[in-house]
Amino acid sequence: MEVTSVELGHTAASKCYDDDGRLKRTGTMWTASAHIITAVIGSGVLSLAWAIAQLGWVAGPAVMLLFSFVTYYTSALLADCYRSGDACTGNRNYTYMDAVNANLSGIKVQLCGFLQYANIVGVAIGYTIAASISMLAIKRANCFHVEGHGDPCNISSTPYKLNLFRLMWPTAFVVATTVVSILLPFFNDVVGLLGALGFWPLTVYFPVEMYIVQKKVPRWSTRWVCLQLLSLACLITTVASAAGSVAGIISDLKVYKPFVTTY
Repeated sequence: MEVTSVELGHTAASKCYDDDGRLKRTGTMWTASAHIITAVIGSGVLSLAWAIAQLGWVAGPAVMLLFSFVTYYTSALLADCYRSGDACTGNRNYTYMDAVNANLSGIKVQLCGFLQYANIVGVAIGYTIAASISMLAIKRANCFHVEGHGDPCNISSTPYKLNLFRLMWPTAFVVATTVVSILLPFFNDVVGLLGALGFWPLTVYFPVEMYIVQKKVPRWSTRWVCLQLLSLACLITTVASAAGSVAGIISDLKVYKPFVTTY
C-alpha cells in the first residue's frame, strides 16, 4: 500500500524516511558492490575456462571485456530510469518491472514479466543441476581415494537431482521439469538456450528503450542510432549463442539413450 510522507507525518528531510514516505535506504557503495558481485559471479564462472579455451587467449579476453562494457553501459542506462519524470524528485521505481511499467506499456510490460519469470526458473534449475554435478564430483573423488583410480566409480547423479528438486521445488509444476532434467543429458543446453534468449531483452533491449523514453531521445538522432546499433549487436550475439545451444541439443540428441547415465 503506497503512502506519502505527508500522510505519515514525516518531512522530506526526515532522517528515517525518504521523500516518498518509505524507510530511508541504508545501502552503501560497498553493499551495492557486494550484491553486484554475487549476482554476476555465479555458476557461469564454472564454464569460463572452457569458453576461454575455445576462443583462445586473444578473442577470449576481448569478448569478456566487450560483455563487461555492455553490462556496465546498460546498467548505467537502467540507473537513469530509477526515477520517473524528474531525475531528482520523480517517483522511484523500486523494481525492474516498476521501471518498465513506468516508461513502457502494453505488451512490452507483459513480455518483460514473462521473460523475468522464465529466467528465474531457468537459472534455479541450472543451479540445481550444477549443485548435483558438484556433489557427484565430490562423491567420485572420495571413491577414487578409497578404491583407486583403476575403479570407474560409476555413480549416478539422479538421486542428487531428485533430492535437490524435492527441497527447492515442492510444487507439482516442476514434476515434469524434474523428469526431463533427469532423463535428458542435454538439459543444460536447454537452460543455456533460455539464458541466451533472456540476455538481450532483459539486459539490453528494455534498458535502452526505457532510457530513450525517459530522456526523450529524438528519433534518428546520433544517440538514438548508437543505442539502436548497440541493441542490434547484442541481439545478433544472443541469436548466435542460442544457435550454439540448439546445436548442442541436436548433437546430444544424436547419441541420446534414455535411462542411461555417463556416470
